[in-house]
This record gives sequence, structure tokens and C-alpha cells, in this order.
Amino acid sequence: LPPPPLDSSAQTRSEIAELVSIEAARTPEAAARAAADSEETVWRFAETLGPKFTKESLPLVGALFGRLHETEGAVVDPAKGVFARPRPYRLNDQLHPVAKLSKSASYPSGHATGGTLMGIVLANMVPEKRREIMARAWEYGWNRAVAGVHYRSDIEAGRIAGSVIAQALFARDDFRAQYEAARKELRFALGLP
Repeated sequence: LPPPPLDSSAQTRSEIAELVSIEAARTPEAAARAAADSEETVWRFAETLGPKFTKESLPLVGALFGRLHETEGAVVDPAKGVFARPRPYRLNDQLHPVAKLSKSASYPSGHATGGTLMGIVLANMVPEKRREIMARAWEYGWNRAVAGVHYRSDIEAGRIAGSVIAQALFARDDFRAQYEAARKELRFALGLP
């Protein structure tokens, strides 16, 4: 990833102005949805995949996406330490986040990375719902801006990171074997061939 914009840059000022504008237009429903998406879990995709998409009924899916979450953290957390970009609410007191405040740096967004990664894997498992899954993955990442805790460039970098991680994982035999077992479990649960 390229480094994030400098705190004093025109781009950062523009992105903060965008966040102030988003907050001004944020409805209570949008705030609640953004706050709910602060939970980093694949089960936030249940509204897209239906009521059978549950942790209790899909242990292999849960294990696979637990691995994805760990992988995302192993990649993103060190990058955040290197880039050390302050969260937008640390640079502008006009922002009132609706998500839990994080002590980690802002760039890249771990939620956007994870959401993109989860979306790509789920869309490969259930290509019949690819469009809906990826729309939800994009919303999941964008809700970090709605929540007031990430800049647009953090989210864009997270989407790149999530895509690269997915590509790297699918190149691994051990991942593909775990993925295939989880895919079969999910498709059976959803009543898909």
C-alpha cells in the first residue's frame, strides 16, 4: 500500500470535511447500522444470506472465517503500526463517532480489509448472490466512515488489502481444502446444489 495522506495535506482536510458532512446527514438508523457493523464477524452477512446463516449451524464456516479474521489482523495490525495515521476524530473535534473508539491507528481500515476479504470468500462460495454479498461487503467497510472512525482513504486501502489477502489465501492448498469443506457446509445449509 502507498502511505496515507499526511495529516496536514489537502486530501486529509477534504476527507475530514467529508466525514463532517456524513455525520451531519447521518440518520439514527444509519448510525445504528454503522455501530452494529463495528463487530468484526462474518455473521453480519446473515441479512444477505438468510436466517440459516448462523454460527450455531455452520461450524466449518465459522472456523474458516475465524482464520480469515486472524489473517487480516496479522497483516493489518503491523501496517497500522508502520503508518501510524491518527484517527479522524483525533484531528477534528467536530466528529462524534458512533462506534467504539479504537486505540489503533487508522490506516488501513481493518474492518474494510476484513469486510472485503469476507465478501470475496462468501461470493465465491455462493456466486448466486455475488452482487448482494459484495454490496454488503462494501457497505460494511463504508460504515466505518459513517461511524466517523475512518477516512475514505483508509477504507480504500483496506479494500485493496482484503483483495490481496484473498488472492494469497486462495493460492494455498491448506486454505483451499478448508474453504471447500466450509463451502459445501454452507451450500447444503442454504439448500443450494
